Amino acid sequence: MSSQDKLRRRSKASDEKSKSDAETDKEDDADALNEQLSAGSPQASDKTTEAIDSALKDFSPRWRNYIIRTIFTIVMILVFAFIIYLGPLAIVVLIQLIQIKCYHEIISIGYIAYKSHDLPWFRTLSWHFLLASNYYFYGESAISSFSVLLHKAEFLEPLITYHRFISFSLYTCGLVAFVLSLTRKKLYLKQFTLFAWTHITLLILVTQSHFMIQNIFEGLIWFLVPVSLIICNDIMAYVFGFFFGKTPLIKLSPKKTWEGFIGGGFSTILFGWILSAVLVKHKFFVCPITYSDEAGGFTLDCEPGPIFRLTEYTLPKVLHILGMKTVRLYPFVLHSLSLSIFASSIGPFGGFFASGFKRAFKIKDFGDTIPGHGGFMDRFDCQVLTATFVNVYISSFVRGASPQKLLTQLLSLKPEEQLEVFNVLRERLLHLGILNRAAQPLAGLGG
Repeated sequence: MSSQDKLRRRSKASDEKSKSDAETDKEDDADALNEQLSAGSPQASDKTTEAIDSALKDFSPRWRNYIIRTIFTIVMILVFAFIIYLGPLAIVVLIQLIQIKCYHEIISIGYIAYKSHDLPWFRTLSWHFLLASNYYFYGESAISSFSVLLHKAEFLEPLITYHRFISFSLYTCGLVAFVLSLTRKKLYLKQFTLFAWTHITLLILVTQSHFMIQNIFEGLIWFLVPVSLIICNDIMAYVFGFFFGKTPLIKLSPKKTWEGFIGGGFSTILFGWILSAVLVKHKFFVCPITYSDEAGGFTLDCEPGPIFRLTEYTLPKVLHILGMKTVRLYPFVLHSLSLSIFASSIGPFGGFFASGFKRAFKIKDFGDTIPGHGGFMDRFDCQVLTATFVNVYISSFVRGASPQKLLTQLLSLKPEEQLEVFNVLRERLLHLGILNRAAQPLAGLGG
């Protein structure tokens, strides 16, 4: 063997050894990161009050967890029902509080992961971007739905007129601050990783909470039914899986079973039909929230739209032999079937996504706020996809032209602009023969 061949072999062996050492170092870094996360992240605990702990001390861990989960599920449902009773604005506040808590749980994982590197301004910038995002989305919602009320306060005029510019300026300030924080070259990759982490979290949480609020403004029923469907599916899938589960459903969540998935699905469809049939009869749930000058405040009073009125449907001829040719239903009940199917089949994938995220960082839960359940994000992960679906569903299959929203926009115009719109609309209706020429003297008002 020539000396050149020996040198090549030695060089190749050295390269392979270096590559192996590098991979080992990466694995060691990953293990160290996971240990740091496990040590620093709060984990779910079944620790409750002394009275509950004493009463459950003789139960096995499995049954103890089941009972604790059941107790705090009932507590959360009762609190949620009370918030619903307080009305739409209270629900908006609740959504915002949950959003902030979920954001804190996710951002804290990133902070713990890179805490030892002492990254400059990470937490400050994370909360700044949350503030900027919420300012933009909440402002858009408020201006779109309550412009008449907002224009009554003169000090709000600049905020309304320049809302998008202010929002852009807030975000730009955060971006500039982030760039200025890039002072140590060896930390660039970690800082950009957390920058992306923050923005993905904003995309998942802020936009979804915005869609939830938009759904509320369409009518409380468009928020309450989907959220209740997810809660029902989550509970019934757990119950069916606990008592009958044997067949694993997905590797990301070993405790999830096909029995739970299927049982939860059928239960959700039945529950959605019953809940929708009850809520659709009450204006409190079907009317969108509006501001009324006459009432001097917000109201939930309206003439229910077509999908909230009993409609007669012709049944297929196959069923005519049973003596039934038609059936009277509320169209919304049929829409609830679509929502139920999505909530029971696609909704759980929000939970699977969260499970994959937690497994990637080898943590059990996002937090320990709710005994037996984990953090807030552990409870609301399945709601993420559903909020977007409902908003898309409304705009695609339900929402038509809204005279109420158009009127709200017209009333926010200056008097001379309102008069100009009135005259243009009047001429159009006269041309179409809808208005009588007897109304002609009104045209002089524009002169």
